[in-house]
Amino acid sequence: MLWKGNSTWRRVTTWGTAIAGATALLGAGATGPSGAAPQRTAPTIIWSSCAEDATAQCGTLSVPVDWNHPTGPRFELALARRTATEPAARVGTLVFGPGGPGDSGVERVVEGISRFSADLRRRFDIVSFDPRGVGQSSPVRCSTDLLNQRPAPVLTSQADFDATVAYNRRLWADCRKQTGPVFDHADTPSMARDLDAIRAALGEATLTYHGSSYGTLLGQEYAEQFPHRVRAMVLESVMDHSLDTRAFLNTQTAAAQDSFDAFVAWCDRTESCALHGQDVRAVWADLLDRAGRGEVPDPENPSATLSPYALSGFLAPRAFYEPDYATFAQTISALSTRTPGKAAPAKAGATEEAAPTSSNYLAIFCQDWSLPVRDYREYAARIRQMARIGTDLPYPQALAVLESCLGTPPVDSPQHRLRVGTDRPLLLINALHDPAAGHNWASNVARQLGEDGVLLTYEGAGHGSYNAGPCMTGAVDRYLISLTPPARGSRCPAVDPAPADAG
Repeated sequence: MLWKGNSTWRRVTTWGTAIAGATALLGAGATGPSGAAPQRTAPTIIWSSCAEDATAQCGTLSVPVDWNHPTGPRFELALARRTATEPAARVGTLVFGPGGPGDSGVERVVEGISRFSADLRRRFDIVSFDPRGVGQSSPVRCSTDLLNQRPAPVLTSQADFDATVAYNRRLWADCRKQTGPVFDHADTPSMARDLDAIRAALGEATLTYHGSSYGTLLGQEYAEQFPHRVRAMVLESVMDHSLDTRAFLNTQTAAAQDSFDAFVAWCDRTESCALHGQDVRAVWADLLDRAGRGEVPDPENPSATLSPYALSGFLAPRAFYEPDYATFAQTISALSTRTPGKAAPAKAGATEEAAPTSSNYLAIFCQDWSLPVRDYREYAARIRQMARIGTDLPYPQALAVLESCLGTPPVDSPQHRLRVGTDRPLLLINALHDPAAGHNWASNVARQLGEDGVLLTYEGAGHGSYNAGPCMTGAVDRYLISLTPPARGSRCPAVDPAPADAG
């Protein structure tokens, strides 16, 4: 999932609502895109029972740190698998690409296998992995003290801009030191080579893949590098890696605003909404104004306050992922009348020493996306334009990403229009109201793919749509199992978010 797995609310408030943390070995006779000589034998994965759940299997796969130098240093990718529940009906292996960047595919298989339908679990081995730089696969680590020094989240001057660039460069150097050699190769093109190594190690001639959110970027990259090795590919909550800085920020802002509009419409028609009958936008605008004056308490730490940046960039989007409109409306109602309290006295002897290093998965994002901004003047122009688009949410999550990448090194594989020529179309699925990977992104990617892609639209809301009712689940399962995509232009009806609990 884009952004969702990258932050904790506590880190957001600690940094004054800054971002959290700031997410092939080829078969004989083939050569990779770089022309490197192939391995003559496929790598292997030794599976054993997972420590957390013996019904799942865990393993590792050795891959090069730098695929351009396959005989150089190596590291271990962590994987997990659950075998098909009906071996006689088994189709093959379905590899799941986790989102983030920073989500753990190992955790998904071990602890969250219910994400996949019983029919998929019956017909496929389900395999996923921690991408390089994530989880148990040589994760990106940075000094916790330095991460906690992140500058203010909204820049107001050229001095702020220069300080952020200088800070990002210090942090980049620190993360490289703390992480080791994988840090400079924690990019999605390298992950695509890892994915092909996984395919070969699983003994699959072609790849059956389901990528979620940031995992759709990995799927697109794989389809570009290895188009004829794609058996079937589902891209859920689609990333659009063709956008420059301006288009990236504006489309992200539009998606967030669209999700807010969907929430307002739900509240207007749902009597149990805590704000039903009120002017929701006016109540929200007043809350943003009060936050600007330091008058809105943090729900998890009443002695602290929330900024407009926190409300717009984190509180609202977090509610729109599921979506959980009922709780969001209750939160707005409560915050509208609540005032900050006094700081609680520290408990004697209650000291907590911070870990020396922490995860910083946006370093992965900054190796995939080139989002240059020349100076504060250009930055301020981008902010003004976003505010015109996001009339209710002027600070989308994308702003935090932009600021984290200011001053970082050039990207080896920057944004470009997709060049895919797979043997069968990729299946794109997207909610109409997705706060993080908007339908605008999915539609643009579908246009780039042309005959090589089919877009299935879920007419509801949320980040992720595979589990949004039998229409969506059934269409995806049919495609993965029998290779039958839905008709072009297909749509599935919305399942309305649950109303607020009247009790």
